[in-house]
Amino acid sequence: MPTAVDLHYPQSCPFCAIANAYQSTPSDSLSSYIPSSPDPARVSPECHLILCTPTVLAFLDIQPMTRGHVLVISRRHAEKLGDLKDGEGGALGSWLPVLSRAVCKVTGVGDWNTVQNNGIRAAQVVPHVHFHIIPRPETVPSLQARSWTMFGKGQREELDDDEGAKLAGEMREVLRMELGRAGEEEEEAAAGKAKL
Repeated sequence: MPTAVDLHYPQSCPFCAIANAYQSTPSDSLSSYIPSSPDPARVSPECHLILCTPTVLAFLDIQPMTRGHVLVISRRHAEKLGDLKDGEGGALGSWLPVLSRAVCKVTGVGDWNTVQNNGIRAAQVVPHVHFHIIPRPETVPSLQARSWTMFGKGQREELDDDEGAKLAGEMREVLRMELGRAGEEEEEAAAGKAKL
């Protein structure tokens, strides 16, 4: 007998398909988790990948609320936040600020929402843990529904694949710079402690 989730979303998990299509191995270099030029056509619909770690992936939403709308997912399938195993939540949490900075720099938008829904009644469409990073520009798109302020529901258009490829490339480049900046700050902090 189909579950409520099966009825609501009868297809196999698209996020698991993405996780399976883009593999990653552990590395000491965080920048190695930013793919150079991943093939978006490994899955259908295309996936514009930004980050690919052994536990976390990030890619552009195929039906973005605004330009730069990014999804951050756990690699392992877990339906709700409470279903994550030790370390998975921390890994997601450690990437959210870095990805948020990259989204803001690429889009030129300083305000954004980070949204995470758990279950059908909470507006979770894909039953796989994921966070939305949604830039909130000064001028909001014209929406038929008036729920922009709360969860951003309303009129959404599909991401243009050419625009998605360009935007994901820009985000990967800025993400590399963010990781480089963070690495320099850590080295400076370590050097400061050594002087004490």
